[in-house]
Amino acid sequence: MILYEYPFNERIRTYLRLQQLFSRLGELVGRDQALDHHFALITLFEIMEVGGRSELKSEVLKDLERQKQVYSAYRGNPAISEKALDGLIAQLDHLFEALNHVAGKMGQSLTDHDFLMALRSRVAIPGGTCEFDLPAYHAWQHHDASSRTRDLQQWILPFAPWAQAIEQLLQMLRESGSSQKVMATSGQLQQNLPQGRSFQLLRLKIDPSLGLTPEISCNRLLVVIRMMRQQSDGKLVATTDDVPFEMTLCA
Repeated sequence: MILYEYPFNERIRTYLRLQQLFSRLGELVGRDQALDHHFALITLFEIMEVGGRSELKSEVLKDLERQKQVYSAYRGNPAISEKALDGLIAQLDHLFEALNHVAGKMGQSLTDHDFLMALRSRVAIPGGTCEFDLPAYHAWQHHDASSRTRDLQQWILPFAPWAQAIEQLLQMLRESGSSQKVMATSGQLQQNLPQGRSFQLLRLKIDPSLGLTPEISCNRLLVVIRMMRQQSDGKLVATTDDVPFEMTLCA
């Protein structure tokens, strides 16, 4: 099954983008080639760009505190393991404290690093990191893989509290929903959302053998999904077939 996720608000949209970038960064840092490490640095700069809003830190901290309050309310429930609950709340406390001790906005610790900031200013220019533009960076790419990896790990270390907190929040959000099997009749599903509930994320799973791509539109009142088929010229055309898929609404 292919999984698609659609955020209902800008905050969750930012979390999803950052999670994808952190995942890519971790994979690239673990490789040995200089080209992989080049794109690891580009990904690092993308993370700084996406996470550069000054209010993002307070939003993540508020979400961690909100989740702690939600799970604290389960204390005394005989259906809930107190040991597991204590462990989860302790983990939320740890993530809160770790992020709260990070100074400034995401990536601020790197803004005084001349080598990285010179590279960041050039990567937006097509071909702007050639050896005649950035000889110091060209030399760094010729360091042995272990040396480059150590540098990368040192540079990304301040981002770890952010990555761990966002990973935990998204995991808890995804687990809050229950999956249902639905049908897009004649290729389209339109569903009204219940009043009084504030959904944050839609998750959709579809069989790849169907060869279809969902086009999703959501707001707090309505979900609209159209199933599209890609033509040989790349154009997407709405299908009129009945299409089964799984959908999860997460609050």
